[in-house]
Amino acid sequence: MAGIRGGQSSERRKRLVPASALALVVALAGCTGSPSSPGTAATPGVSSSHGGTASSASSARGTSQATPAPPLIPEVVQKLDVGLQLPWSVVFLPDGTAVVSERDSAQVKSIRNGQAATVGKVSGVDPGGEGGLLGLALSPDFATDRWLYAYFTSPSDNRVARMKLTGSSDQLALGEAEVIFSGMPKASTHNGGRIRFGPDGFLYVGTGDSQRREQPQDTNALGGKILRLTPEGRPAPGNPFGDNPVYSYGHRNVQGLAWDSEGRLWATEFGPDVDDELNLIIPGGNYGWPTVTGAPGRSGLIDAKVVWPSTSEASPSGLEVVDGVAYTGALRGQRLWAIPLSGEEAGTPVAYFTGQYGRLRDVARAPDGSLWVLSNNRNPDFALILRAAP
Repeated sequence: MAGIRGGQSSERRKRLVPASALALVVALAGCTGSPSSPGTAATPGVSSSHGGTASSASSARGTSQATPAPPLIPEVVQKLDVGLQLPWSVVFLPDGTAVVSERDSAQVKSIRNGQAATVGKVSGVDPGGEGGLLGLALSPDFATDRWLYAYFTSPSDNRVARMKLTGSSDQLALGEAEVIFSGMPKASTHNGGRIRFGPDGFLYVGTGDSQRREQPQDTNALGGKILRLTPEGRPAPGNPFGDNPVYSYGHRNVQGLAWDSEGRLWATEFGPDVDDELNLIIPGGNYGWPTVTGAPGRSGLIDAKVVWPSTSEASPSGLEVVDGVAYTGALRGQRLWAIPLSGEEAGTPVAYFTGQYGRLRDVARAPDGSLWVLSNNRNPDFALILRAAP
């Protein structure tokens, strides 16, 4: 499940948009999809039947008045049936080797030349509910320092650790975990878990409210936040609240982080029983939870750029931005959403592969330009490699 959808917000959306265990790789080429009226605030979202069963996205809206070009059409070029179990995150070594976390086993797997191998097990992981071994990130200086970062649930909290990844790509080994940041609240749901290094070289961490609704609006608490850390786990210099790791607040459960070509940070977030979101992240910004969800236009709070009022069509997790399009995997919605971006605005989302591959957990771009998508709860899971084609 994508998380308990409990609690109605006191205000809801003004602008709207319409989500097994597998890994997908998608390649993106040079043609466009065929939405009938993409990218306006008042226009309903459009589903594409290309590459799979189309879904109704009549409730999907972007908040932009701009009209970004429709996204390229993704096509599956390879399905990797490599026996993954609840994969959560995928990152890529410089040579293209994929490194994948498995939530419940706490194992790190590698995928190379269509074959999977176990790299090692992260110590101290306490899986349960939505907790376990979650997000992975590679150091920006991985070629020299060999650090692999991981977000995981321990018996007492959620924390970030780093480990040396040694050996050649066909025989990798995982070193001991060095915890660099801890104290993020844990629960059976809403554990957040996405981590990623930004263009500035700092580590961004998406956390959940862990069912503690008082935390997201408290800038001295770690739940319901996007954090910004140094590679050693200290609050990054220039953070909006001084010597404090908090970068943005008022979040419910952040599971996707990605930057566009201009260095703008975008994030996906689970709503309660309504209003999943794609947000443009501003330093120090308050995104409203639990006071509001979606884009109600409340003074002092930042509206989402895209709102899916029906969480059965979304529950957006992993996020990647490629050539001006934000791609996010949907859990409950069991589809890949493509959202064209234009500067700070988002157009109308387009859905692909609806119901074809089950719940989609992560989306990540490989060094060769292909897009990998991880399934979730297929038993076993697999990966798809996608490219866009005419």
